[in-house]
Amino acid sequence: MSFEVVCEIEPPVRPELMRVRHQIGVLSEVASAFLIPDSHLGRATLSSVAVAHEVQVMGGRSIACLNSRDRNALGFRRDLLTAAAYGVQEFLFVHGDKPSTGDRAGGLTVRAMIEQVRALNQDPAFAGTTPFRVGAVTGLRPLPQWKREADFLFAQIAFSLESFLRWRDEHPVDVPVHAGVMVIASPSMAQRLSATIPDVDIPPSLVDAIARDRSAGVQAACDLVLALRDSGAFAGVHLVPVTRYREVAARLEPLLTA
Repeated sequence: MSFEVVCEIEPPVRPELMRVRHQIGVLSEVASAFLIPDSHLGRATLSSVAVAHEVQVMGGRSIACLNSRDRNALGFRRDLLTAAAYGVQEFLFVHGDKPSTGDRAGGLTVRAMIEQVRALNQDPAFAGTTPFRVGAVTGLRPLPQWKREADFLFAQIAFSLESFLRWRDEHPVDVPVHAGVMVIASPSMAQRLSATIPDVDIPPSLVDAIARDRSAGVQAACDLVLALRDSGAFAGVHLVPVTRYREVAARLEPLLTA
């Protein structure tokens, strides 16, 4: 199996697709697929299913995120029907970040979403459609059985090869796993990330390097992508380039083809 680089794109918060198309075009030389977040960071964005369809129109492979935070059973079924009509076949189901305003819609969990998708093979409305592939996110901790039954897993971002390899050794799983790699663009971003995800350990040396050189975060992420590929322990990476997608593409392309 080839090593996959699944690049996360920044979904639009306005009703336009120009920036999405630009990200897809720039990253297309390094991306095996594109992950489209679903109102991540608690902000409303364009539908991840609609943006996933746009990725496919441009010739790319898409994975649409759907969060349980904003959905009840009816809304989830609407999204699945829309995806089937558009030919969007891969999903990453997530809990969802805390909303900036309002409360959770309630009624769904990631586990329930996976179970409902598995039951679609008995649903007449989806007869003749291609079965969906569904994945879940895991921290670097023991895996519950229901996550082991997903089609693929995305491991939470980390910043050292050793932590990823230790987790893989301690908690083997048969499904493909993509390790999370994020570009840290600034020391302030590192502080916000540490406050939001307390169990993410960002090395102080990396933060210091970024304070001296704004490109250090891009270099560190690219180095980790290559180290994970060479380890043979993962099916690929989930790469979050944030606003530095141009620099990531320019630096990573020659490294992946070397």
